[in-house]
Amino acid sequence: MLETSARLLRLLSLLQAHREWSGAELADRLDVTPRTVRRDIDRLRELGYPVHSAPGTAGGYRLGAGAELPPLLLDDEEAVAVAVGLRTAAAGGVEGIEESSVRALAKLEQVLPHRLRRQVGALNAFTVPLPGGGPRVDPNVLTELAHACRDRHRLRFDYTAHDGTVSRRVVEPHRLVSARRTWYLVAWDTDRGDWRTYRADRLTPTPPHGPRFTPRPPPAEDLAAYVARGISTRVYARQATVLLHAPLERAAERIGPAAGTLEAVDERTCLLRTGAHSLELMVLHIVLTGFDFEVREPPELLDRIREVRDRLSRALAAPPPAASPPPDGADRTRGTRNGSSAGS
Repeated sequence: MLETSARLLRLLSLLQAHREWSGAELADRLDVTPRTVRRDIDRLRELGYPVHSAPGTAGGYRLGAGAELPPLLLDDEEAVAVAVGLRTAAAGGVEGIEESSVRALAKLEQVLPHRLRRQVGALNAFTVPLPGGGPRVDPNVLTELAHACRDRHRLRFDYTAHDGTVSRRVVEPHRLVSARRTWYLVAWDTDRGDWRTYRADRLTPTPPHGPRFTPRPPPAEDLAAYVARGISTRVYARQATVLLHAPLERAAERIGPAAGTLEAVDERTCLLRTGAHSLELMVLHIVLTGFDFEVREPPELLDRIREVRDRLSRALAAPPPAASPPPDGADRTRGTRNGSSAGS
């Protein structure tokens, strides 16, 4: 049987790792009686941990939110993950959170065991964050969106489209997705009766929110891929699918999620689905990938490729421009075979 102090730490760890435990489950995990579990729960409450209990003979316990933040228990992997996450947050991406991330990272590193401090120190010493120029989002907005997703509350907000048009939206929020330093909300739009993706930096919540809703089946199992298709393909007026003569892994090194979605065909080829505001821009985008390709759709993209080919052929066939004479007063003797002046 664990000593009291060690048992309290173990109990706290269990409560942090699981949303709700029954008294019998905790007693079994700690190898104590349900009465001892109740006493230990009371001790945690005295230490400031808000442990809520459910009514009933079986009883149930969960760790809730309190007036103050009590100490957290993190295992080795969690501690390193938090340190890496704080370092990433300190580099920007969420407006106004950089300084607080640095302070939190300093506190965490101060209490890390030596073996973990060496790992985090190596990451800090040999990684250089590249500040991004992407849109910044208010952390309070992200928190409000996350809470609405968790609590299944309908969300009301004003949304600014890419053309500057502002509209009022009422949605059933599902998940937040982060892609290339930009945050997106995946939600069911109740007025449009369809799943939509919204940029978090373009929305302004307009509470009160609610009521609660019953979650719908998500639009895709892989929400990251769903958002990638939306921001790289569906959002554009013109869309295309091309077969790239390159393995998926090699193509992914040059084509990010915001530029298109990739799907392996075999070991040597993959499909690229992408979008652009015009077919001319589409041709430029596909050519600059640097891979040989075959157009699958739309057929009119081939017409634009032929036009670009003919234009380039004419440019290559044109005679080269005549060499311009040197400006007055320039040294006309520079570059002679012996390097001497003409009068010597």
